[in-house]
Order: sequence, then structure tokens, then C-alpha cells
Amino acid sequence: MKKPQPERRCIATGQTEPASGLVRFVVGPDNQIVPDIMGKLPGRGIWVSADADAIGTAAQKGLFSRAAKASVNVPDDLVEQVAQALSRRVAETLALARKAGLAVAGYEKVKTLLVTDEAAALFQAKDGSDAMKKKLRAPSGDATYVNWLSADELGLAFGRDRVIHAAIKPGGLSVLCLAEAARLAGFRRDEGKIGAAR
Repeated sequence: MKKPQPERRCIATGQTEPASGLVRFVVGPDNQIVPDIMGKLPGRGIWVSADADAIGTAAQKGLFSRAAKASVNVPDDLVEQVAQALSRRVAETLALARKAGLAVAGYEKVKTLLVTDEAAALFQAKDGSDAMKKKLRAPSGDATYVNWLSADELGLAFGRDRVIHAAIKPGGLSVLCLAEAARLAGFRRDEGKIGAAR
């Protein structure tokens, strides 16, 4: 039986959501708001939906200070800090899957994984050739297709300059990787999205 996910309330939207879909922030020693992407920093957590607009609203309307019950400093580039940290987190998680033999890159390797039904999800670079991308079909189901990372970002995970096609096998790492990808999707609305098979 699956353990129920802890839920947290977003200070910007007022909605209660699973913690995996939010970003945790803490107040640093200098009273500055710090993103806690891994959820491990000490201090009382302040939770905001993993969404550029929600974090921007929280910053502009003084909601971090209200939640902290103290005056806090919010960096001007907080939204960008979170987006970059989440992008790194997706790459790191994919890299772990690659090292464990659970993720592959390259058209032929990805195609083989998809044809043999061994893939949990398909990743395709937003700046790759549309004609080539259409030749591969994501596994059936929800959250099995990520199409907004750049070829450079996918390349980081595989130790290459650029990667257009990648796939990950089922397991704990794929669940974690797709959860992190889903959080980053809230910062890349116009660049694609995590979604179901096409």
C-alpha cells in the first residue's frame, strides 16, 4: 500500500497540495529567504507552489514575511534561482539513473527501450528536430513525456554536450526524476510540458 504523501499549504494560492508539488523555503541566518529544493535545510518551512507566478506573487506581496512572522529579505532573482536549482536537480536525478543503468540517451537506444516496453518515460529536447522527435512515441500513461528541457540540459545528465532523446526505466529514480521534472514545468509553461503520451 502506498504511503500517503504529506501535504502543505501554499502561501500564495492558499491551496493545500502534496509537498512534492511545492517548493520549500527557509529563512537563512541573514534573514534572507532561501530555496530548499531538497527539503533538508534546518528551520521552519515556508511552502509555495512550484510555479513562477506563485513564487513571484509571494515575493511581491510580502507573503514570505507574513509566513515567517518576521521581516525577511527576498532576493530579486528568487524565481530564477528556483528554476535553475530545479533544472540542476532534474539533471542530477537523470545522471543517477544513468549511472544505475536505468536511463539511456541517443535515438537508437531510446527507440529500443520504447519498443520493448522497458521505458517509464521519454525525454526529448525542446530544441531538437521535430521530424526526428515524431518518430518516437512515449509510453502510455500520465506523466510519461517531458519535452521542454534543452539539449544542453539533457546533455548535462549524460556527460555530453547535447542530448535530444533520452528515456528512463521504471523504478524509484524514475518516480523522483519525473516529480522533479513536474516541479520545473511550472517555470517553463511556454516551452513545453510534462504530459501524457502523444
